[in-house]
Amino acid sequence: MAIRTILHYPDKRLRTPGVSVSDFGPEFQALFEDMAETMYAAPGVGLAAPQIGVAVRLFVIDIAGSDEPSELQVFVNPRIVEAVGELCWDEGCLSFPGVTEEIVRAERVTVHAQDRYGKPFVLEAEGLLAIAIQHENDHLDGKLMVDHLGMLKRRMIDRAMRKKAAEANL
Repeated sequence: MAIRTILHYPDKRLRTPGVSVSDFGPEFQALFEDMAETMYAAPGVGLAAPQIGVAVRLFVIDIAGSDEPSELQVFVNPRIVEAVGELCWDEGCLSFPGVTEEIVRAERVTVHAQDRYGKPFVLEAEGLLAIAIQHENDHLDGKLMVDHLGMLKRRMIDRAMRKKAAEANL
């Protein structure tokens, strides 16, 4: 297992949609394990493969609090088939360090996906888990947190992140 580098906005690879996973062999299992280790080290509650530069339809989530046992969940080739209600949540993103914004998402979702070995499952989620699923699923489509914001906030975050990136490259 290895900790991978998390891409930060405005890296263009964050806009690359993930392709479906069909091979669940050793290379995929290593990717899954690296992603879990990277997410916990960050620390974060979710991480999508495109955030580490791998354009496949895979994300991991663990919404357990620091005083609770781990509840690592993996979603391969997920499809949100139902979204109900509306909830405003203060979201952050590992690809936007230091940025949090209120984002409106569905309160409850039903997702069809596969586990790390390719076995299909259906999950109904609400609250933070539903938010995390929608957030990470967006990454698989090349969509980012800022895409849910108004133009002014999006521009402000874009400028701030580009400035951070330029300073880091000096």
